[in-house]
Amino acid sequence: MHELAERIHYKDERALARAISYVENDHPDKLKLLTDIHSLQKKAHFIGLTGSPGAGKSSLVNRLITHLRKQQLTVGVVAVDPTSPFSGGAILGDRVRMSGHFTDSGVFIRSMGTRGSLGGLARTTKETVRLMDAYGFDVILIETVGVGQSELDIMKIADTIAVVLNPGSGDVVQVFKAGIMEIADLFVINKADLPGVPKLMGELHSMLDLVKHDAPYRPPIVKTISVQNKGLDELWDRLKEHRHYLERSGEGESRRLRSLEHEVIEVVHHELMKEVWEQEERNGFPWLREVQAGEMDPYTAAQTILNRWRKNLIGKEG
Repeated sequence: MHELAERIHYKDERALARAISYVENDHPDKLKLLTDIHSLQKKAHFIGLTGSPGAGKSSLVNRLITHLRKQQLTVGVVAVDPTSPFSGGAILGDRVRMSGHFTDSGVFIRSMGTRGSLGGLARTTKETVRLMDAYGFDVILIETVGVGQSELDIMKIADTIAVVLNPGSGDVVQVFKAGIMEIADLFVINKADLPGVPKLMGELHSMLDLVKHDAPYRPPIVKTISVQNKGLDELWDRLKEHRHYLERSGEGESRRLRSLEHEVIEVVHHELMKEVWEQEERNGFPWLREVQAGEMDPYTAAQTILNRWRKNLIGKEG
């Protein structure tokens, strides 16, 4: 077993942090490490939280951590922040918002930038969650960047997806447009002390009647005021109820199977892309000048790269 995997098995927090860095930085030992931690999976409850920027996701996560710790549950948190397309850096604001939990040995918080990935998550979020699960947290909270047109990656990881909304912000239209309505297992109306809660409740119920009228499970709607710790008991009860539903109905097993399908193909895709890139880099990108000069189109160049890669593959097998 990889040294880091063994240390994670014995709950070494520094080993967990280093293992996540291995994954983020595409360390040569990454696949060996992930292979070794696979048998250590303990099937924590993976909870995804998504919603518009400013909906109060981070504040809600912060108060939910406190609520779970009072029940003696250990918590892992993956908080994803957008990466600047100019500097390549990310302002990891959750490290500030959740700083009160840093000295708690029952809480582990990892902030990460998207590094150009779409879908609301970083490319390595799923692998980070796997490492946290192997460590043995009871609950793993995954906070996405925010609702957008491609904010659906969370469905490939989370068991339960909570969409956080605010009254009076026009969130419902955006949620419906982005397709989040179909993947939401729970709606949280945060900042429920603001005007417009009844209107938002009505809009949500109307859209649920449209989208979930024949579904076996209708997502509940929970009102919270995170800064006042209001509604957290009900929120946690609804999250637990959804997990029980997943176990009873067999939907949880189906979701995990679909997630595994995506995960395996994504690993293959990433490794193939890396191999092809390295091959072309070694060759000095010989097609680039021709494409730039208009002597070759990008599609012919792509086909040339594929043909060269297949030829090399056959040569290795031979």
